[in-house]
Amino acid sequence: MAYLTRRSFFRSSLALAAAGTFARPYIAKAAATTATIWWAQGFVQDEDVALKKVVADYEKASGNKIDLSIIPFAPERQKIISALTSGVVPDLVDSNPGEIIAQYAWKDQWVDVTDVVETQKAEYSQTALLAAQAYNNVTKKRSFYGVPIRSAVVPIHMWRSLVEKAGYQMSDLPKTWDAFFDFFKEVQKKLRAQGLRRVYGLGFQLTANGVDPNSLFYAFLIAYGGQDIITKDGKPHLDDPQVKEAAIKALSYLTTAYKEGYVPPSAVNWNDADDNNAFHAQLMVMDVDGTLSTEVAVKAEHPDWYFHDMATQGFPLSNDGKPVPSQLGIGCALIPKGAQSVAVAKELLQYWIQPEVVGDYVKTGLGRSLPSMPELIKDPFWQDPKDPHLSGYAKQGMVDPTIPFYYVFNPAISEVDAEHVWSVAMFDVMNNGMKPAQAIDKAFKRVEALFAKYQIAQG
Repeated sequence: MAYLTRRSFFRSSLALAAAGTFARPYIAKAAATTATIWWAQGFVQDEDVALKKVVADYEKASGNKIDLSIIPFAPERQKIISALTSGVVPDLVDSNPGEIIAQYAWKDQWVDVTDVVETQKAEYSQTALLAAQAYNNVTKKRSFYGVPIRSAVVPIHMWRSLVEKAGYQMSDLPKTWDAFFDFFKEVQKKLRAQGLRRVYGLGFQLTANGVDPNSLFYAFLIAYGGQDIITKDGKPHLDDPQVKEAAIKALSYLTTAYKEGYVPPSAVNWNDADDNNAFHAQLMVMDVDGTLSTEVAVKAEHPDWYFHDMATQGFPLSNDGKPVPSQLGIGCALIPKGAQSVAVAKELLQYWIQPEVVGDYVKTGLGRSLPSMPELIKDPFWQDPKDPHLSGYAKQGMVDPTIPFYYVFNPAISEVDAEHVWSVAMFDVMNNGMKPAQAIDKAFKRVEALFAKYQIAQG
């Protein structure tokens, strides 16, 4: 790893700035030493503490001033969109929501940060490097518009205590996809027989709110062989029979589980936090949900839950016994065009992504998010044998196969997801009597129409 002392880092940074490495086309005052940052509030307070520490350490070492605003997640998202629309922008924001990197790179509204990423490029995972790039429809090419800070996958969260109450051990969990999820149907039956009438086996988010239902559908789509629905060139492959078959299977499994009573009825109205709350209330035995927020939220108040009653694992194998890639979301830092202190923002980012600095950042945040550098999970923090969650989570995101979220390849998928095209297909089956094949035909037509607006030049 390329570690730098703070003194040597800033000495080299000054040399780079003098050599013109930090381009300044959008800086009003070349000598600006203050940068404004907007960042989403953490899901746990420790994440805010981690961010403030990075900023304070940078300020102390550089002499520059960072005007940091930590803003609740949803209001910050609206604030960023408003700023990009008006042109009155801060110097640095986080990718909130994740797809914003692709949507506004398309419109040429981010500063290219290739020079920053290059300083640690060898340390990043290939998925992180893919996710930090986006297609610019003005320049007609891809480039680095995001600087990877943290990452996350969608693990499986389980109540070990409920599995054992049903008469099973965690070692009884099947290894392949359908058998794994079918197992929790049997757990539900056993618990119901013991009088637990309100517990459900499967916490599927079959709703049209938030990001969770999209992530759930893509997990099943990929598991059934539909990974190439969108490829790296930004092209959809809706006419591929394997992709269509996988989509039908995914829709069928999810909706059948609901109709047969293995998913809480309220799941159709959940937002991204409701499944966490339902899981904590033991409304269901398992949940498929991004990050370790479910676990770290209760670690302080209910350490017995965290260390003994709950369990976390990555995806089971596909039905034919092959590893199923997880979608790895990358939390990036972005510099809007029009920012007044690009040089300071880039210097902060170059400091922040040093492995020792960014490694401490994600650890201070309790490990809810992962680093974007595989070497960092060798740290004892991630391999603690007393922690039942961190090592498996780290393995899923940094060792096992991963792919980016599909909006990385084409911003059209952002519109697909915002419209909840796959959720509409779920409701068509669950409420309107459509066959899964019919619902997928309808969904694919809508996806095709949305992609028609985003033609990506090849080569």
